[in-house]
Amino acid sequence: MKSRLIQRNLRADPPLALRGEGIFIHDSNGRTIIDGSGGAAVACLGHGHPRVLAAMRAQMEKITYAHTSLYSCESAEALADLVLADQPGGLTHLYLCSSGSEATEAALKMARQYHLERGEPQRSRFIARRQSYHGNTLGALAASGNAMRRAPYMPVLADAFSHVSPCYAYRDRRDDESEEDYVARLVAELEAEFQRLGPRNVAAFIAEPVVGATLGCVTALPGYFKAVREICDRYGALLILDEVMCGMGRTGTMHAWEQEGITPDIQVVAKGLGGGYQPVGGILIAGRVVAAIRDGSGAFMHGHTYQAHPMAAAAALAVQQVIREEKLLDSVKAMGALLERRLVERLGNHRHVGDIRGRGLFWAVEFVADRASKAPFDPALALHDRVKAAAYERGLACYPMGGTIDGRRGNHVLLAPPYIVTPAQVETIVERFGDAVDAAMMTLSTG
Repeated sequence: MKSRLIQRNLRADPPLALRGEGIFIHDSNGRTIIDGSGGAAVACLGHGHPRVLAAMRAQMEKITYAHTSLYSCESAEALADLVLADQPGGLTHLYLCSSGSEATEAALKMARQYHLERGEPQRSRFIARRQSYHGNTLGALAASGNAMRRAPYMPVLADAFSHVSPCYAYRDRRDDESEEDYVARLVAELEAEFQRLGPRNVAAFIAEPVVGATLGCVTALPGYFKAVREICDRYGALLILDEVMCGMGRTGTMHAWEQEGITPDIQVVAKGLGGGYQPVGGILIAGRVVAAIRDGSGAFMHGHTYQAHPMAAAAALAVQQVIREEKLLDSVKAMGALLERRLVERLGNHRHVGDIRGRGLFWAVEFVADRASKAPFDPALALHDRVKAAAYERGLACYPMGGTIDGRRGNHVLLAPPYIVTPAQVETIVERFGDAVDAAMMTLSTG
């Protein structure tokens, strides 16, 4: 019987994921698959972690839901205390919701309300970057620069958002430019956009410190984010950093912005916060932003039925405790270095691999038809999907994406193993992935 669920592909039903343990998923095709991308860089602790399951059972026996118009709950309070224990970068408060898209919406609204509370109602414009992704709700999609996902909904997306270039050195830095020259050109473009909009009209700039699915694990060149922070400070705009994919340890530090030498005013988190054990997302907010609202109207004009959900918070709390107590950030750094080294050894000289990039346990491979010219493959070939299919046949799940360059052209595949991955498992992931790339390339010549 065909599924009555709306699946990602309405013409074919996927296999059922029946059981998960560690980095493995057992499915209805009788296959045991290495979850080499943690789903969508979500399952940071893998599947079935006993401490997380125990915490969820304990919470279930106490209370499963309480509306925040009347109550707070112990698990949400404890999660906020843990995540913000040392007030990282001046971030002092947590707002909890159920997804990254919801969290982006909350960040945009909080930025807008912050300026209202301070008597600057004209600040209604947001600047983001092309080939970014901030979520699938209408507000988050308007902020996003994912051309492919935006296209069907352009007529109903808000015009409060404009987009500048990403820091995508592999394709966009000119041959006659140094890294410093390229960064200076991007900074000048952002400065010009502030001036075009009117600096006092800009509410915030939003960006991913390590660009996730849309661009494929692209890190910024040194100095880029420091210059962005300086522009925002100069003109009184907030800096929102979207760490839904790259945050909560994925890049080797708890927050990806730590490696850029800056701090945001609002940080968006989700996937690594709860590791997929429950739907959860949120924003971490700087004390000065919270103070402006607290001392003004006194309430954030936003809310969801399931915000700060006790079960979601309990799961996320356990995930965060495990990451800290088992020192998994050390593992992310060590296994990330191994993953990088092995990917470069296996694919660095491949005639159709243009770039291998990432940080921590967050890596992507961009494919090209020609290495010298960086020409992409014909989009109709859907090479990324061919790699995904070949990887699955070899017992590996990866995360593919097309439209890397402009929403239509370009292909990359992302690997983001759980933080618990072992050296032997990293070796197996790279072996299977490399074989899948070779097999996918063979299908191009055979049709």
